[in-house]
Amino acid sequence: MFTGIVQGLGEIVALDKKGGECRLTLRPLFVLLDIADGESIAVNGACLSVETHNRDSFTAYASAETLSRTLLGGLAHGSQVNLERALALGERLGGHLVSGHVDCLATVTELRPSGQSFVYRLTFPEEFAVEVIYKGSVALDGVSLTVNACGKDFLEANVIPDTRRRTAIRYWRPGTRVNMETDMIGKYVRRLLEARNAPAASGGGLNREFLLENGFL
Repeated sequence: MFTGIVQGLGEIVALDKKGGECRLTLRPLFVLLDIADGESIAVNGACLSVETHNRDSFTAYASAETLSRTLLGGLAHGSQVNLERALALGERLGGHLVSGHVDCLATVTELRPSGQSFVYRLTFPEEFAVEVIYKGSVALDGVSLTVNACGKDFLEANVIPDTRRRTAIRYWRPGTRVNMETDMIGKYVRRLLEARNAPAASGGGLNREFLLENGFL
């Protein structure tokens, strides 16, 4: 589990691609103490497990499933990525609950200044619009951001100067594609509603019995 508060940037120093899989070697560009083999680290919002590590770098394996759903397969030697270690119980939840399981890809279509900040507009597949709400949260390349505007296939988020400085958002331009994870709570609500609104033939549906059972009548 993560929070979307990126701890710093990492640099890809090696890529070992075999078939549809890839093993990445990353060098943190900040002090990352006490890494343990097997721990989870989010790389541009995708949860990966540390296989091996030394004082300067660590390796992580990305399966074919991970590569098919994220942009990790498009990284190259020298690419900079957002890094966040898994949340420890008792730590501050500064962003929002992020699983590290990327839902879809989003594309930057516009950025415009707003005071010292920048507003980014991104498009994404329409099927995920129901999980993106005004003033809700979204993780873009692992960065927790607040949705300031949204529609059937787009969202806008304000990025403050410190976030741009600390993350790879500084490199985003129109056309940049990013990993997107929608709000975890929204996913569960959507699944619950889908189950509750199942066709009457399957025993579900919105009817008097359902309203009575759930205290609406």
